[in-house]
Amino acid sequence: MEFEAAGIGEECGVFGCVAAGTWPTHLDVPHVITLGLVALQHRGQESAGIVTSNGSSSPLYMTHKGMGLVSSNFREEQIQKLRSGNLGIGHTRYSTSGISELQNCQPFVVETLHGKIAVAHNGELVNAKQLRMKVLRHGVGLSTSSDSELIMQLLALTPPKEEADTPDWVARIRNLMTATSTSYSILLMYKDVIYAVRDPYGNRPLCIGCLVPVSKLQSSREPDIETEPEGWVVSSESCSFQSIGARYYREILPGEIVQITKNGIETLDVVPRAGGDPPAFCIFEYVYFARPDSIFEGQMVYTVRQRCGRQLAIEAPVDADLVSTVPESATPAALGYAQEAGLPYVEVLCKNRYVGRTFIEPNTRLRQLGVAQKFGTLSDNFVGKRIVLIDDSIVRGNTISPIIKVLKEAGAKEVHIRVASPPIRFPCYMGINIPTKEELIANKPEFEDLAGHIGANSVVYLSVDGLISSVQEGIKRQTNSILNNTGNDKKSVRQMGHCTACLTGKYPVELEW
Repeated sequence: MEFEAAGIGEECGVFGCVAAGTWPTHLDVPHVITLGLVALQHRGQESAGIVTSNGSSSPLYMTHKGMGLVSSNFREEQIQKLRSGNLGIGHTRYSTSGISELQNCQPFVVETLHGKIAVAHNGELVNAKQLRMKVLRHGVGLSTSSDSELIMQLLALTPPKEEADTPDWVARIRNLMTATSTSYSILLMYKDVIYAVRDPYGNRPLCIGCLVPVSKLQSSREPDIETEPEGWVVSSESCSFQSIGARYYREILPGEIVQITKNGIETLDVVPRAGGDPPAFCIFEYVYFARPDSIFEGQMVYTVRQRCGRQLAIEAPVDADLVSTVPESATPAALGYAQEAGLPYVEVLCKNRYVGRTFIEPNTRLRQLGVAQKFGTLSDNFVGKRIVLIDDSIVRGNTISPIIKVLKEAGAKEVHIRVASPPIRFPCYMGINIPTKEELIANKPEFEDLAGHIGANSVVYLSVDGLISSVQEGIKRQTNSILNNTGNDKKSVRQMGHCTACLTGKYPVELEW
């Protein structure tokens, strides 16, 4: 809950769809994309957009964008205008770079030497300033402050060895990946193809799903998604697949360039990291940003959060009567803590779902009042008892304090705070909107006596090593299983690595400012 209250959010979510088989398709591509974006709404609520294409040699692009939620922007009338599309891409935005206005709403469409392209992007370029100068020196004007327009213009630049009448999109994408190594997941639509690209460090997520015909989904026989697809989808998170009748196919690898057409999917290239660096998938996708039913690196986010809670119980036990949570993102961790500690999990707070997000309030006093309005106490469950209250993080420290106060006023004997992630001490420059270093409670003098500052009986965070081991435990288990099944063939096992820069200050690449 503290992440939400502190205004920490993801950059955005991307979603694409390509109908399989004969075109024009019977598949309602814009409706599929709309539902996919609704499932990714937690990644950005500022604006939403969809671009569809008929996929012809001279394609007709249809676009609709708007500020606000997907459901507000894509009603039947707007979807109908996009319906002649056989493929399309969509985007939902939470700005970390660029001003919050319609001109920064994605996907962007631009005319190139070889026709129009549409681009949607999740992430933030670590060397954006230098890249903007590069584009401007080529005489190309930029109409927005978004990194995504910058990416699109870099893709529009013609590589030196490209044939005059044939665009080499793999070379263009490879040039982009050489110019900026992180952080991005990109969907590029050109004519009848969607190119799905993940940066070499794999910092932002991207995965592929297969649309299965409804008749096959309802059949007792497991559908063959390789030979019976209705279409292919690509998404920031796999949580978007179930609502559209898609099956999770696989994750796009760090540095991978995947071509998606009506005939299927194909890997065109995998761009390596410089110097043999390990991957750097954002560890906070597991902690907070992703929906708990999403799958990353072969494991469900919910399961990882439960492991974090169990690890926290090992690292920070306390004499208490019950375990609870600040609804709702920390619930899996609270359940894990309760299981490991042998304590009952009991709800102590009731969330009012119709109160707006506390981080949009203009000052600290109103934010605190917002928290008080947001929760009711279930006092019958905890009067006279010692509570272990699990939260996903304490970022600024000014939203957990009124919750502790209201619990004690309602009769809690003790309130012990246990945080299912380590303290955030550093800003993120790769697509997460984290407050300035000075705003973070972990960097303030109050952190030395945080329990006293917020009114808790004790406060303990999960250690960095504890978080990493909780995330990597499931991956290591898979790795051992693969090695056992392949006779110790290490080529079949991909390298493991996670970005913990906001916790440790160790960024995966050198920052250029």
